[in-house]
Amino acid sequence: MASSDRIAIVTGAGSGIGRASSVALSREGWSVVLAGRRKDALQETASQCKSRTLVVPTDVGDPASVKALFAKTKETFGRLDLLFNNAGTGAPAVPLEDLTVEQWKTVVDANLNGVFYCTQEAFKIMKSQTPRGGRIINNGSISAHAPRPNSAPYTSTKHAVTGLTKAASLDGRKYDIAVGQLDIGNAETPLAARMKNGVPQANGTIMPEPLMDVEHTARAIVYMASLPPDANVLFMTVMATKMPFVGRG
Repeated sequence: MASSDRIAIVTGAGSGIGRASSVALSREGWSVVLAGRRKDALQETASQCKSRTLVVPTDVGDPASVKALFAKTKETFGRLDLLFNNAGTGAPAVPLEDLTVEQWKTVVDANLNGVFYCTQEAFKIMKSQTPRGGRIINNGSISAHAPRPNSAPYTSTKHAVTGLTKAASLDGRKYDIAVGQLDIGNAETPLAARMKNGVPQANGTIMPEPLMDVEHTARAIVYMASLPPDANVLFMTVMATKMPFVGRG
């Protein structure tokens, strides 16, 4: 199947990694369904894309909103070949004991429940279409491996996404659905720009951290998405070379 015939959904497509990945996929000829909470931001992403797009304002933490996203995609394009579960959020960087239940639930809804809702709807379409199957890529983050200070909700959900990636990869086999995860470290987006000025470290200090161009993340998504059905990247880490991840501290 040519890229021009392939349909992708990208959640969190209104900014950062989601926008960069959507634009990169469109350069390769993919039709891209842009999902996110802010219609104006999605329309800005659409204006940067080189191929057909569909803007669908979506709250991934709301099951009804997710069902509407996938129904609209199927109605418009008739199939789904790629889902990039990218949408996510964090809680304020306060001590664990000071987090509110609402702050915890907000992160769980977006980062974990949303990935599950979208994966479930993607399975329903992919297993019943012709040609059968497709690919799902989850945004895991370096936090799927190691926490930052005061990040219990984000870190917990990203560790859980790793488990969901493995479970969905296993359960998707019989439907020719390949599931993988991209763990991203310090891609330069508006959200991560603060790292240049210094962020808390595990030893209590505040230190600036190296960043990498977000385009490297987008290129990784394009690579994973371009694989044939019989090949899969189960886990990939793309990170700023000198960021504090490996080692002690």
